[in-house]
Order: sequence, then C-alpha cells, then structure tokens
Amino acid sequence: MTAADVRDPELPGLLLTTERDALVPLLRSRPDADYALPTAGCPGWTVRDVLAHCSSALMRVVENRFEKGVFSSEANDRDIAERADWSNAQVVDELERGMTEAGPVIAKAGGRLDMLALGEWVHGGDVRDVFGEPGAYAGPGLPYALTLLARVSRERGRLQVHADLDDVDEPLTLGAVSGDRTPARFIGDAATLVRLYTGRPVAGRDFELAGAEEGELNIFGRDVFG
Repeated sequence: MTAADVRDPELPGLLLTTERDALVPLLRSRPDADYALPTAGCPGWTVRDVLAHCSSALMRVVENRFEKGVFSSEANDRDIAERADWSNAQVVDELERGMTEAGPVIAKAGGRLDMLALGEWVHGGDVRDVFGEPGAYAGPGLPYALTLLARVSRERGRLQVHADLDDVDEPLTLGAVSGDRTPARFIGDAATLVRLYTGRPVAGRDFELAGAEEGELNIFGRDVFG
C-alpha cells in the first residue's frame, strides 16, 4: 500500500467547501433564466435540476436519511420535484448548507460516501460548462478531486490507466493492476480526464487514449453508493 492509497477522511469535506466557495457566488450572480438552461453532462436536466439534486443529496447525508434506493434515478427525480415550488435562491441556500455541513458526516462514514463529494464537484463542473465559465471540471478543487478519483478507481478495481497530464506536474495512476490487460495510457489535460471518468462529453477535446475505450473508464453508475 502506498500513501496515495490511504484514505484521508477530511479530503471529501475539503473538496466540498472548496467547491462551495467557488460555485455559490457564481450561482448567486446569475439571472433566473440561466437556471433553466439544459446541461450536457446530465441530459434531460436543467441547471436548476442539477442543483436541486445536489442539494437534496447533501442534505440526506447531513440528516442521515439513507433509505433503500436513496440515490436511484427515481429518487433523484422525486427530490427535484419536491423542490419545484422553491425559488432558485432557496435551492442555492440548501446547496450551500449541504456543502458546509456534509463533510464531517462523510469523514465518519469510512469511505462509503466519499464518492458523493466527488460527484457534487463534478456537477459543479456541469453547471460551469453550461455557463461557459473557465475551469469546468478543474479549478481550485481539482487536486482534491484527482486524489479521490485515483483512489476510488483503484478501490473499484477499474482498468489501470497511466495519465500524463498537460496541466499537472506529476503523472497520475488510476485503477488497479490487472493480470488480464496491459495498463492504458492517457495524454491530455486534467479536465478531459475527469470528463472521461465521469461520462461527460469529450467531443472536440484534444487528448490521446491508448489501450482502453472511452466508455469503459466511467466510474459513475447505479452501483456508485452500493
């Protein structure tokens, strides 16, 4: 076991508060019309839908509400519908609270909820991408997100990938060693790597991926919190 494999229980909370400080002021500066924009990262969802999903998921963590199927597609749709009468400001207020208070709960969960913090950060990238803001899937939270991404991909036994990142000094190794396949290699920027690992669009991005298909790197799915 290397130092990179050891879980830092404070890291998910740090990622959340870093994202809070970057995303919430941006959201408060946007007109209501922007909340109705469709997202590319979450087809069928608007910006508001994404934010309502994020805030409700975090409040479930804060309030320790984890009934069966809590993060299913049906539950996500229900959570969004329950906030249909809220103002956009109310959704952002709940999101801010969740990003502030969920970290300590995630820290005590032994790693089971770490992926949720990563997902919240990725959804922040979905919103910045829609708004045309720089730093979608990057920004100040990127170092923490990459650390979580590398560890989660190893724990889940995903294909090992050696990533040479244009905008990060040290190469990154994701996934686990397998006797069945030669490790894949990625060359490109960190935001594109995040897009590949989270199922976001990469059309028009400048990168090289050898030894793997784009779709098989995606770590998100129905078993994310299983």
